Amino acid sequence: MRVAFVGKGGSGKTTLSALFSRHLADSGAPVVAIDGDINQHLAYALGLDEDDEFGAPPLSARTGEIKDFLRGTNPRIGSRDAMVKTTPPGRGSRLLRLLGDDEIHGRHVRRVAGVPVMVTGAFDESDLGVACYHSKLGAVELYLNHLVDGVGEYVVVDMTAGADAFASGLFTRFDMTFLVVEPTRKSVSVYRQYRDHAAEFGIPIAVVANKVTGEDDLLFLKEHVGDDLLAHCVQSDFVRAREQGREEGELEAHNTETLRRLRTAVDSRTKDWAAFQRHAVEFHLRNASAWADEATGQNLATQVDPDFRHGPEALAASD
Repeated sequence: MRVAFVGKGGSGKTTLSALFSRHLADSGAPVVAIDGDINQHLAYALGLDEDDEFGAPPLSARTGEIKDFLRGTNPRIGSRDAMVKTTPPGRGSRLLRLLGDDEIHGRHVRRVAGVPVMVTGAFDESDLGVACYHSKLGAVELYLNHLVDGVGEYVVVDMTAGADAFASGLFTRFDMTFLVVEPTRKSVSVYRQYRDHAAEFGIPIAVVANKVTGEDDLLFLKEHVGDDLLAHCVQSDFVRAREQGREEGELEAHNTETLRRLRTAVDSRTKDWAAFQRHAVEFHLRNASAWADEATGQNLATQVDPDFRHGPEALAASD
């Protein structure tokens, strides 16, 4: 199952992404955590030393090679230049197993505190003034488009802050989206934006309240979030110690129970490969019409394979 953590900047979505990823990995579940935020802090939230380099190359550094690998022998995609971030897989495309023996996982994954991690890549000086961060997220979107994850497997993505996550079709790539909300009016405002956009496309969301200090905070959130409120986290001495570079104690029992509730919510979802492919095609056609046809000089609607059915059967056929 694919899980996204979104929310207002500073709400704690990176911390929760890291805690949830470690919770899954510690249980023995196959998991890949992906840092899709413009501020690349997920590996450090997992425990990478601040003075250490991540080591594995970011996905955005090898987008061209990733395209070459994923398009495989798909006759509808003539070259990497014709493949854009929304190009959906079709017959002949290479589909991925989670942590499979392939060049994407082999080259881009590094384990941090027992969690396999991939990073999108940070902005650098060459990007300033000429690119938006969503161009870097293209490699993540292609990865998710071509991944066939199985029962009991998890991809956890720390997304960009705020409603900016809706600036691409990436928000439709997830089985569950956890919206991290603080007990403040600004954070609730981001929740409302995300809720309304998600409802338009039938995207399931649940709210995880963070930095809750007492009953007044919970009452405020229940008033403004209502039934979307799934669970909440209390202030954590354990997390604060880790942020200060100290490994002390264990995560509070209440917060551990919150992580269990998140996993239960994810596991209760039913994978809908038909809807996944339908959204992929819809957003590809939108992007083709809006900019990609002009950018590539091609009619990218022809990349859609009407006879392709995503999921385990397609994966088995591609092996």
